[in-house]
Amino acid sequence: MYLRRYNRKKSGKNHYYWALVESYRTERGSRQRIVGYIGDVPKQKARRIAGSAERFDCVQQDFLSTEELPEFSTVLPRKTRTERQREFGGVWLGNKLFEKMELDRYFTEGLARKEESVTWLDIIKILVISRFIHPSSELHIAEHLYEHSAMEDFFGIPSEQVYDNRLYRGLDKILPHKDSLQHHLKERLGRLFGIAYDLFLYDVTSTYVEGEHTGSELCQRGYSRDGRSDCKQVCIALVVTREGLPLGYELFAGNRHDSTTVEEVVEKMEALYGKAQRIWVMDRGMVSEKNLERLRSEGRRYIIGTPKATLKQVEQHLLEKSDWQVVHAGVEVKMCTSSDADNEVFILCKSKDRAFKERAMHDRFIARIGKGLEKLTATCEQRRGKNITQMIERRVGRLLQSNSRGAGMFDISVSFDDAQRKTVITVVKNDGASHWLRLTEGHYLLRTNITDW
Repeated sequence: MYLRRYNRKKSGKNHYYWALVESYRTERGSRQRIVGYIGDVPKQKARRIAGSAERFDCVQQDFLSTEELPEFSTVLPRKTRTERQREFGGVWLGNKLFEKMELDRYFTEGLARKEESVTWLDIIKILVISRFIHPSSELHIAEHLYEHSAMEDFFGIPSEQVYDNRLYRGLDKILPHKDSLQHHLKERLGRLFGIAYDLFLYDVTSTYVEGEHTGSELCQRGYSRDGRSDCKQVCIALVVTREGLPLGYELFAGNRHDSTTVEEVVEKMEALYGKAQRIWVMDRGMVSEKNLERLRSEGRRYIIGTPKATLKQVEQHLLEKSDWQVVHAGVEVKMCTSSDADNEVFILCKSKDRAFKERAMHDRFIARIGKGLEKLTATCEQRRGKNITQMIERRVGRLLQSNSRGAGMFDISVSFDDAQRKTVITVVKNDGASHWLRLTEGHYLLRTNITDW
């Protein structure tokens, strides 16, 4: 508050008086209002009043009384900002799920208690919840995620005590309990969600690593699904239920073929969860006669994908339009028999969406081959008089290799025409390959030893 001098002219004379004024803030800026009029007093006295008002203003918290306070206030969102935001909902839900899975009890019984302010249970819970709300590396958790979430307030652990090496050591503590932890999660998930473990889906993927890793038995060069053949990799085998819940995983060397992992994984899953009348579902990379014989020998049931070339065994069924059953929108199946495998049944499937996708892919590769041949033909015209047959053959080979999906549609030959004195490219459309390609678009074949559908 402060004093303000006002001047009012009346009857040709100037009259001065003082008023006590208060400043206050509104959404449109600072404003003033008159608290009270003092009247016409000498300037010296007005200064003493102003000094008293300043001392009063230092201790006065609210000039208005309780009855005069407004019932609401206006807030402009454009002029409002939040700072130090913390994500709480995901942290709270992750902690509740951790408790529902009885992981607190499991790790309390399985881990030795650490005589420090931060226990291994706290570290493991931070790792689990972090992957639940924002899957990321341990380094990202330590440097960013933990500090910018509500975990610091939730667990009461300062951010400087959660660093990458401590998180890495937490993973080392979990690893010896891998098998028993998988069994615990399987039992707990089955009770909570009523999951039936009658069907296991098995597949193998890979992840590449940087560096030499000369002393590692797992890091090896092999078929790279990431297109990084220049890097070593590790193969990861994963078994999930029909709902997609993981049951177990195993690590293999990066140069292991998928089919060589089947026996080890099947035996490991049966050792953990027992032998039951389960159905194993695998892709065509797992197919080998040795694996199929081993699965059949102990009464295991399976549904396995087959290579595209196997469709020739059921070619007559591809042409038939009857006996197809709709199992999903746009997906139809039919049962087929084969003389080559009396104890198996083939399931022929066709998908309209997959057919459109494959046709678009084939047309794209065929168009690329056509444009490439046009360029090579123009090169032959420019090099008239020179025998460049070997160079053109090499270029044709590279063109077909880079567009292998459409290469079977063409029969290409390169020769030198002595009469015209130029290299000639002869292209013949392979009608047989074209017919088979169009016939099998969107079709795939499964083989199974389940005959009592």
